[in-house]
Amino acid sequence: MPARAWENVVNPQVKKIVDDVSEDRIRAIVARLVAFGTRNTMSSQDDPERGIGAARKWIFHEFQSYSPRLQVRYDQWKVKKSGRMFRDVDLYNVVAVLPGKTNPDALILISGHYDSLNLGTPANRGAGGSPGQPGAAVGERPLQANWEKIAELDAPGACDDASGTAAVMELARVMSQYEFDKTLVFVAFAGEEMGLVGSTLEAAKMKKENQTIEAVLNNDIIGTDVSGDGRTGNSAVSIYSDDVLDSPSQQLARYARTVAPLYVPMQVDAIYMQDRLGRGGDQSPFQLEGYAAVRISTPNEMLANQHHAGDTLENMSVPYTTRVVKVNGAIAASLALAPRTPDILTQPRNSGTAAPNPATGMPPRRLPMISRGAGYDAVLRWRPAGSDAGVKGYAIVIRSTTSPFWEREIYVGKVTEYTLKGVSVDEARFGVKAIGNDGVESLVAPYVYPPRQNITYETVE
Repeated sequence: MPARAWENVVNPQVKKIVDDVSEDRIRAIVARLVAFGTRNTMSSQDDPERGIGAARKWIFHEFQSYSPRLQVRYDQWKVKKSGRMFRDVDLYNVVAVLPGKTNPDALILISGHYDSLNLGTPANRGAGGSPGQPGAAVGERPLQANWEKIAELDAPGACDDASGTAAVMELARVMSQYEFDKTLVFVAFAGEEMGLVGSTLEAAKMKKENQTIEAVLNNDIIGTDVSGDGRTGNSAVSIYSDDVLDSPSQQLARYARTVAPLYVPMQVDAIYMQDRLGRGGDQSPFQLEGYAAVRISTPNEMLANQHHAGDTLENMSVPYTTRVVKVNGAIAASLALAPRTPDILTQPRNSGTAAPNPATGMPPRRLPMISRGAGYDAVLRWRPAGSDAGVKGYAIVIRSTTSPFWEREIYVGKVTEYTLKGVSVDEARFGVKAIGNDGVESLVAPYVYPPRQNITYETVE
């Protein structure tokens, strides 16, 4: 990890937020969610004590109790019968919005799913959902695949994913006592176990509304520190991004790896996969809509308990969950206080008048503002994204093309162009980030040149 290029990197407000996270409250949230018996998406909508309806109403009212500044709502859909959904079903995501002050259009999402699932006794006990079903463990087979019967089984879902829902709720409580430049959105998704239904609908809705989402921190299975093979550990957390080099999600994972350890003594492992092998989570629909989204998860899963009656509070570690919630708080608060990511692309032309490329028929592309200067110097240019009143300066980051993480950092001050003498643009990767007046940094904008496009040439017979 490169040395910092500026002072005051530990922000006192971020530190206070991390310190305010309560293990006792997290335990109480998980216990209450488990006490609903089941939170299966197909369970009762109107029973006051048991089922998905009772759980969502409790989450809604808890959000409301935290602060009058939280704008709490349901995002509701009527979803047609499909797959595990054996009838049309009303689906409710529970959303709490904390509006930002100076950059309210920039959103930071903290999410988890509140639905649960018990697939009954699996045919292969050690493997842990049915292949091809998002969110299911590889090799998992529900007994008889009777979804109507399965919907009535007790499904405590303590780790999967009351732990993630507890992260969302506890951070909504803590962070709603503070003000931030950007808007924080706390989301408890429904329908994850049915095939990422709630998050897919939410991501599409936000994309259609042209929402600017800077980051999605999705928490799923953050409650165990002992795996099925006996491996133990409470000092590390996994952050899954995707497989695309220098994608927005990878930048978010790098950011988490750099920032979180400043506030929480925990190893943050950035994993360049969308999720665990053959599995899925609620970050994926946001990635598919072009947003930066990651999955935060334990590296020590107990597969034998997932999607079964053994996923109880007694079989998870609340102290470990609390540490992961603190990691979330450090990342989200830092981003919400930081300047916007610099714009490193050329100005777009007027789309109504700009002629398409005659060879490809495509409209002109915005290209990264990186060029070869005199000799072999690398010249980098950028623009602030919006007002730069809160920007102290900028830092350039560099790494070799084979390195997964930034290796070198240069603080260049409040300028919008910098020349790296004797550094070839052809032999390294470059990026730039904004540093706030209080030392909190933005995400990195990487100088990624788009790949060449295939061209079809006509020939004469």
